[in-house]
Amino acid sequence: MAWRIEGTYFENCGCDMVCPCATSGLSAPADADRCQVVLAFHIDAGRIDDVAVDGLTVAVVADTPKLMSEGNWRMGMFMDEAASPEQAEALGAVFSGGRGGPMEGLRPLVGEMLGLESARIEYVDDGRRHRVRIGDAIELEVEDFVSPLDSTGKGVRVSGVGFPADTLAAGTATRSRVNAFGLAFENEGKNAFSAPFSWAA
Repeated sequence: MAWRIEGTYFENCGCDMVCPCATSGLSAPADADRCQVVLAFHIDAGRIDDVAVDGLTVAVVADTPKLMSEGNWRMGMFMDEAASPEQAEALGAVFSGGRGGPMEGLRPLVGEMLGLESARIEYVDDGRRHRVRIGDAIELEVEDFVSPLDSTGKGVRVSGVGFPADTLAAGTATRSRVNAFGLAFENEGKNAFSAPFSWAA
């Protein structure tokens, strides 16, 4: 059976603007000794086999070596508490890479799965500002960067990235607090990316 999901995503990591990990296909080292990152995905429309997953949000938290391609990632996942058991199972399979698609390429890099938790997730995509709150564990707000020299006001874009979308808006975090799966970090003022995404397999 096939699946397709589309929506918007954003992330925040500990790199300075712009993250070399994402823009190099994981072949360049992070700016810090470890990469600690949160990626939040909100699905506007999607179907996995015969299960509709419209309106749900999934978030991934990871702690990786400085050079992400070395593997041994520690990763945890938050599932929207609004998801039914069938929806949660379907989304878990896609976001763990078990059903192919973009996450499949990351699967061999994960050395330790820290857990899967269901939580209330509040996700807002408001133009250049993007916010997510996940229970009491994560509070994150990022803003796309617009150069004062950019007369179009469209903001800085990085193309040719490939994952999780080909073109990402670059930005920074205005609020970043994470305490989840035994990981505690704050990446305020650090790198952020955002983009619409469309995945299928």
